[in-house]
Amino acid sequence: MNLYSEHYVNQKTERFVNKIWCLDNSIGESLIENKLVLPNGCFNVAIVSGNAIEVHTSKSKYEMNEGFYFCSQMTNKVLVNIQPKTKVTIIQLHAWTLSMFPDYDLSNFTDAILKIDAAELPFKNKIETDLSSDILVLLNTINSYFEELSISHSKKNTIEKICEMIKLQNEEISVSEIGKNLNSSQRSLQIKFKTATGLTIKNYIQILKFRKSVDQMVNSDLEKLKLTDVALYNKYFDQSHFIKKFKDVTKTTPKMFNSDSYFLSKKR
Repeated sequence: MNLYSEHYVNQKTERFVNKIWCLDNSIGESLIENKLVLPNGCFNVAIVSGNAIEVHTSKSKYEMNEGFYFCSQMTNKVLVNIQPKTKVTIIQLHAWTLSMFPDYDLSNFTDAILKIDAAELPFKNKIETDLSSDILVLLNTINSYFEELSISHSKKNTIEKICEMIKLQNEEISVSEIGKNLNSSQRSLQIKFKTATGLTIKNYIQILKFRKSVDQMVNSDLEKLKLTDVALYNKYFDQSHFIKKFKDVTKTTPKMFNSDSYFLSKKR
């Protein structure tokens, strides 16, 4: 059994959900320590079943016992310890997904985790902690809900449009350009984006650039890419600039980076 696994939603649901991923130590007899997760520009809903998982963010330490948790945007690496007989199933939501629910103000909520009640989840079909053991049932529940959401929100809102522009421009677009494209003031866009995601637009761009760089380093078919190549390909000023930004998030240099210590996305 693999400790880390990924499961993919259907095409319509992909508009809102990136994927579902699992950390499974449910038949393990020992503690899994000091595994790391990198920021990726997504929110996560975590379902913990069994004993507990301990998570250290840049702001605090969280003991996550059985139940449901909302994980904000992360801006630095996160350390994870998984107790024996524990499984964590994580629904990874795109940055714009929660902007479909205007009651949520996330402007001051980053690098943090909040325990929630299942009744607080927007999903029409309530998810139970034991459902995490049946990934097909969970996938069907998620697909069913977000397919309906896609129909009821057929038009993209401002946050989704901003994220789409950033991705289409390979993270090389300014807030000024986004404002012109959307016929809106920079200040208005910044307030809306931070309220919906907890990040500034610039923060979000930096996180996407960083993750693309890491994925390129880890998944490249080339035997070894030079750091200069990675830096320039991902539009950093130079190798030194890339190393500085890399250290800001991981607290280590690219050359000292050990991908085996991290839970990283699989190459699809």
